[in-house]
Amino acid sequence: MKELKQLDEVQKLLENERGVLLYFYNDHCAPCLSLRPKVIHLISTTFPQITLAFVNSERYPDIPAHYGIFSNPALLLFIEGREYLRKSKYISESELRESIDRLYSMAFE
Repeated sequence: MKELKQLDEVQKLLENERGVLLYFYNDHCAPCLSLRPKVIHLISTTFPQITLAFVNSERYPDIPAHYGIFSNPALLLFIEGREYLRKSKYISESELRESIDRLYSMAFE
């Protein structure tokens, strides 16, 4: 799990990793804080070939602006540098798992 602070860090990660899940959050967002450990657990146990990276939208607003993120939490899944999934605001863990599972099985299995 990485904390990204600059747009070029995000772009390098997308170039170098086959699967990346970007998690946009801020420190004053209760849903962001409650969802975070669930997403960490989900990715580490169920989707180990996906790299999870975090972006604090409040501290580094240029990164979410670049990706058209205007609310938190927001999750973007990239496979081979291309965005395949976008979820924001109220995200259920089971819905997220199902959405990623379909893409994961096509890309990694």
